[in-house]
Amino acid sequence: MKTFNELILVNYCYPDCIPLKNIMRLPQKEAFALASAFAESHPETTAFYRFADFENYYALRKKQDEYLYSRFIESGGIPEEKHPLSFVIEGSDYLLDWFGKGTESRLRLQDILSCHISFTIGDSGADYRKYGNIKLLTMEDIKEQLLKYGNNFDTFMEATGRHYIEAQLWTDKYITEEYLIK
Repeated sequence: MKTFNELILVNYCYPDCIPLKNIMRLPQKEAFALASAFAESHPETTAFYRFADFENYYALRKKQDEYLYSRFIESGGIPEEKHPLSFVIEGSDYLLDWFGKGTESRLRLQDILSCHISFTIGDSGADYRKYGNIKLLTMEDIKEQLLKYGNNFDTFMEATGRHYIEAQLWTDKYITEEYLIK
């Protein structure tokens, strides 16, 4: 059983992509061109099916990120980016497969300041698309939830009924050799 301070954040990236990037940070024209190239070169790949209809995906993702951004600020967060990098706590076999068993980038949760990170139970994009809102959690919220389950992350995950806890990292400050786990 891991304590909160032992938890790891994992970011997944498809094998022929550049890790720790967010397509929404590109100028719109570049984002559309890259999405088109990925959709055409990977028609069978689950991770890129959303890029086949990028016009709708882009508009929804832009609204979703704006929603998350405003909720993050309301909760006391201090974002340094408008579009976060997405991680999951302790990884996910589901996402590992979804991203074609590609590159995994890892950070220690304890190294991240609480003002730079937020969380959602499950996929923020899917929940925003389905419900039009997302319950954004702070680091303290996650700690409290874990305590309810005896600090046992596996028991907590079972209780959520979800595949993973998503983490939104609102700065690139930790994307350095100093913080990334080798």
